[in-house]
Amino acid sequence: MSQIILASQSAHRAALLTNAGVKFDVIAADIDEREIEIPLRASGMDGPDIAEILAQAKAANVSSSHPDDYIIGCDQTLTLGDELLHKPADMDEAHRRLLKLSGETHHLNSAVVLAKGSQILWSHVEIARITFRDLDPGFIGRYTSAAGKAILSSVGAYQIEGLGTQLIEKIEGDYFSIIGLPLLPLLTQLRAYCLLDD
Repeated sequence: MSQIILASQSAHRAALLTNAGVKFDVIAADIDEREIEIPLRASGMDGPDIAEILAQAKAANVSSSHPDDYIIGCDQTLTLGDELLHKPADMDEAHRRLLKLSGETHHLNSAVVLAKGSQILWSHVEIARITFRDLDPGFIGRYTSAAGKAILSSVGAYQIEGLGTQLIEKIEGDYFSIIGLPLLPLLTQLRAYCLLDD
């Protein structure tokens, strides 16, 4: 019998699926995201499309060794204007990232795909718009100290489900997608493939 595999080691995505009652295994994809991304950016591709292609690559990678199972691939990119940002490498970069986002609106582009037998069955991208309030450098320092290195796992150096809420002035978009998984459209597709009770 086919099972569901999440091709991501994100604890946040796994928690969303678990809380929604989805039974799944986790097998992280083995791909070099930056290597895939470089020619895409050189061609002028935007953040949402890059997120979708990376999600597809992750799902296809795991599906190649688990062809009978349904694979969920995910990716999230952050765009600020035309700039595509990645997870900060260290706390200094996280501090600089938050200064850059201060008073600005950025986009979180969250992609999810469902694959089986190395074929992409379904693909979806949600875009959330997050506006930060004007942040004092001293406040950013106190925030990064209190939030700790967990913020390095997020492209924006914040997690909306925690202290990151204090950075935000306005949100336009889906909460689950901001965390990194467009959950409601995914659940609809899992039901369509009889992988969840209807």
